[in-house]
Amino acid sequence: MSMSFSSSSSSSSSSSSPTIAEDGTHNSKLNQVLKYHNQTKHNFNKYARGPHGLDWANQPNPFRRYNSAPILPLLIEEDVNSPFYPSLFSSLPPPKPIDKSSISHFFHDSLALSAWKSTGWSTWSLRVNPSSGNLHPTEAYIISPPIESVNDSSFVAHYAPKEHALERRTVIPKEFDFFDRLFPPNSFLIGLSSIFWREAWKYGERAFRYCNHDVGHAIAAVTMAAAGLGWDVKILDGLGFKDLEKLMGLETFGEFEIPEKPVKGVMPDIEFEHPDCVMVVFPNGVGRFEVNYQQLSAAIDGFSRLDWIGKPTLLSKEHLCWDVIYKTAEAVKKPLTVADGCNVNPFQSGRVPNEGCYKNFTLQELVRKRRSAVDMDGVTVMERDTFYQIMSHCLPSGSLPSGWKQKRPLALPYRVLDWDAEVHAALFVHKVEGLPKGLYFLVRNEDHLEDLKKSTRTEFSWDKPEGCPDGLPLYELARGDCRQLSKQLSCHQDIASDGCFSLGMVAHFEPTLREKVWMYPRLFWETGVLGQVLYLEAHAAGISATGIGCFFDDPVHEVLGLSGSNYQSLYHFTVGGPVEDKRIMSLPAYPGPAADA
Repeated sequence: MSMSFSSSSSSSSSSSSPTIAEDGTHNSKLNQVLKYHNQTKHNFNKYARGPHGLDWANQPNPFRRYNSAPILPLLIEEDVNSPFYPSLFSSLPPPKPIDKSSISHFFHDSLALSAWKSTGWSTWSLRVNPSSGNLHPTEAYIISPPIESVNDSSFVAHYAPKEHALERRTVIPKEFDFFDRLFPPNSFLIGLSSIFWREAWKYGERAFRYCNHDVGHAIAAVTMAAAGLGWDVKILDGLGFKDLEKLMGLETFGEFEIPEKPVKGVMPDIEFEHPDCVMVVFPNGVGRFEVNYQQLSAAIDGFSRLDWIGKPTLLSKEHLCWDVIYKTAEAVKKPLTVADGCNVNPFQSGRVPNEGCYKNFTLQELVRKRRSAVDMDGVTVMERDTFYQIMSHCLPSGSLPSGWKQKRPLALPYRVLDWDAEVHAALFVHKVEGLPKGLYFLVRNEDHLEDLKKSTRTEFSWDKPEGCPDGLPLYELARGDCRQLSKQLSCHQDIASDGCFSLGMVAHFEPTLREKVWMYPRLFWETGVLGQVLYLEAHAAGISATGIGCFFDDPVHEVLGLSGSNYQSLYHFTVGGPVEDKRIMSLPAYPGPAADA
């Protein structure tokens, strides 16, 4: 295969109107999702619709507060017992008790601020969980039984990262308290929601994609922080949209009336929070347990009658509504599915790293030093063993016995997810010592392997590269220098070609959506989880990484030979040696500067 690429033509992955043996409601929802996905693709001659320039006067405030809600301060302290990062892939440490100290560490190492940056005339914050454009649409909530020195009764609270504090929204009375009945002792819940406006302010219609990337990053950040404390995490994906809305107190926002076309004006209701998911955090080692979703939903139903305290702060004075975002969010609202059990899979260890692959970082050091690279140096070379190590930690099932297939989410942090892997990685290898430059493919669900071979270019070799470890389903497709190609595909950004390697995350797409249309955001969550692993792996190896949301969708598919919508590229990433901007000063996360931009 030639690594040159012409921009004169591109295949279309637009799907014709689906014909499925389901009711018309599912059919219309699927049509809406496919319409959104195709409408928000970038192509060489046309980008997805967005604002013409940035309205700086209405840049959304990245910090939401609930005015008048009681503040429950958390501790800011170093975790002297934080385990070394590589050790977590072998086994989780003994579980810490749930108290003010452990809950403080949990939020500090997952969703808190990690630093402030300043150029002298501008100041901004960074967080442990990354976000597209550093805009942070994701909000977080804790739903918990009593925690000593935090709250003496069960409660729901919003996490305020700037203050590193909880804002108590409500107290859960005994008649609605489900923890003792439905969950193992010492469990609590974490909920995530999205404010679409924060991303849409900059990115327009494509923002719904980016919000769900960010949800995935946050899911992985929560899972890794919990692992460091000896806690396991699982998405409660049997719950429906309405359950999540009630549980996090988001019904108080009311219904947003979606316009028929993009509209600009004063629309405070557009700042509502869309509930994404709720996860149960529980002690490692409790074994299998079942969640009765019917009983849990019935208990949550009473949350509508609770006294919710706090008025959400406004984020902007004026807004621009991209109607297709909100129509698509409506289409993917998940119903309650009581038949879906909450299956906590046995912990599966990952590949033991070779000595020298990683720097000697604890988990806390690593997650708090994670940064998104702005530029790559174009000279850093990665060792082949390090590359293979990173790829092994991209596998959902970890290190399996001979003959077993990668598919199920068994390994950290993928075990938080409630579905088999649907996302693969097409890799552009630039600078890996001992590995020929070219195009490679990591198959993360081996049930898809034969279909992928049939769906991609016939000239691809699908050979195992030299030195590839047993059990790592990595394949060489074609050799050649693909730096210019990867740059061109990623919206002409040098960062895609100047690293050690870059990749596109290719999802098993329309067949998945035809079965369950609400999997659309979840496919993006899976890419975000994978992206968070790439961030941590890169930093553990002493280099850096960054997510790339801007890429030319169908030209990527053309390079791979993909047609139709069975497989779609949803997220790009690059890993390499970062270029540090010495003009930017770094300041501690806490206490932050007196004023921020």
